[in-house]
Amino acid sequence: MNRSLLIAAVFSLAVLAACNPFAPKLSETPATTQFGDPHTIDGYFQAFKYAYEFKDTSLYGTLLAPDFIFSYRNYDRGVDVQWGRDDDMRSTAGLFAYAQTLSLLWGDVIDSSGTETAFDITRVFSLDVTFNPDDIEHVDGRAVFHLERATPSDPWKAGSWRDESNL
Repeated sequence: MNRSLLIAAVFSLAVLAACNPFAPKLSETPATTQFGDPHTIDGYFQAFKYAYEFKDTSLYGTLLAPDFIFSYRNYDRGVDVQWGRDDDMRSTAGLFAYAQTLSLLWGDVIDSSGTETAFDITRVFSLDVTFNPDDIEHVDGRAVFHLERATPSDPWKAGSWRDESNL
């Protein structure tokens, strides 16, 4: 068999098979189910964990409502601090950029109540932030989330998150 005929045969087989032998097949499972499905409460927290651990601001941003509010207690100054979605996205992007690794574990649910479109949940978390091998911050605490969605078929988004941690 001559070389041109061999090349034509291989090309024809590739075209007929409609595949690229040098590229893996794309997953048919949507990314939201691979990394947590925010249509469920458990899936929302799984997606949140993956957003942190993969340092994925795009995924993280899909988990926040447009009017999202983050708040925490600044114990050094003795005041409560809060900011909106844009500031939270900038702050989180900075954390993702400067940390080598992030490890987030969601613990027990302390309290939860809600409807199909609004849900309040308080749960324990543990976060390890590794900036470098000699600089690892460990944070334990509770996260108080208000999750909301327009209809029961929409994904959950955080309307607010209050960080009650040891930081």
